[in-house]
Amino acid sequence: MRTTTGWQAIPGGAELRRTTLARRDLRPDDIAVRVDYCGVCHTDLHSLHAHDDGPLVPGHEFTGVVTAAGPEATRFAPGDPVAVGNIVDSCGRCARCRRGMENFCTEFPTLTYGGTDRHDGSPTLGAYSREYVVREDFAYPVPGGLDPAAVAPLLCAGITVWEPLRALGAGPGTRVAVAGLGGLGHLAVKFAVALGAETTVLSRSADKARDARRLGAHELLVTTDEAQLAAAADRFDVIIDTISAPHDVKPYLGLVALDGTLSHLGHLGTITVEAMDLLVGRKKLSSAGSGGRAETAAMLEFCGRHGITADVEVVPSAAVGEALDRLARNDVRYRFVLDLSDLDDEAALA
Repeated sequence: MRTTTGWQAIPGGAELRRTTLARRDLRPDDIAVRVDYCGVCHTDLHSLHAHDDGPLVPGHEFTGVVTAAGPEATRFAPGDPVAVGNIVDSCGRCARCRRGMENFCTEFPTLTYGGTDRHDGSPTLGAYSREYVVREDFAYPVPGGLDPAAVAPLLCAGITVWEPLRALGAGPGTRVAVAGLGGLGHLAVKFAVALGAETTVLSRSADKARDARRLGAHELLVTTDEAQLAAAADRFDVIIDTISAPHDVKPYLGLVALDGTLSHLGHLGTITVEAMDLLVGRKKLSSAGSGGRAETAAMLEFCGRHGITADVEVVPSAAVGEALDRLARNDVRYRFVLDLSDLDDEAALA
């Protein structure tokens, strides 16, 4: 058994404490990764406030360096920079897995934290820690020339918006709108622009117009302005809705073009839809989550070619509590990333 140091919450509490964590010995196709940078996701915040069953170590979008490899691991060697996302295993047998959509595994994918290991039944502990052990098939090369701290959020926030943009055909000749300019939304804008789509930001106020332009958007539409909404009716082929709070999707469906799609990604709770809002215009309401190995690799390759990374604020991992508090207030532009190197003084890597 290997040991490392990380940040763990005890059952029933959201406070994270530095502690020693156990990692499994390497299986034949495993790699051990020294975690250098880990993004802070809204899912981490929700999980910390919801968990009441066993210890929780958050963190599911990270980059680092391989420190060891099992005898059957051939894709990576010690010293290689790698990235890992929110899925670390799947059944590999179901129709979805065979199509490269491990994120929709019918047996449910193994999550980077808060999941159950498929081999020994142990709970998975996330990357708010200095080491992570993972099947090499679920690790990816970090594109050369990109800041690894700013790459980390691509493995959750990035792939979450990349997959529906690709599945819905965003590109030249399409009109894409992004609702919500946060951790997911700012990457959706960057991707849509780089894919060649005419890209608009949907926002409740004009305050983010400068940021929208900086990210490459062609326009910002103020959704509280009835005149602007009316002028944009039936306009967009794809709307990527990244708003994390509960909200009415009716105004956004009104902006969807004939045969267009609203992809609802940010808030995963209950929503109510009037059938007529879909019927008139053959509009579609969809959702998506994470991405399979093929799309994750394609996204990273695309980011390497286009120089795309997340806009991040890097903080020492010891400041994780403050980062989570600020995230709860949406006080970040646009993703916190933890620098795990401050754990070295207490790490006990075997």
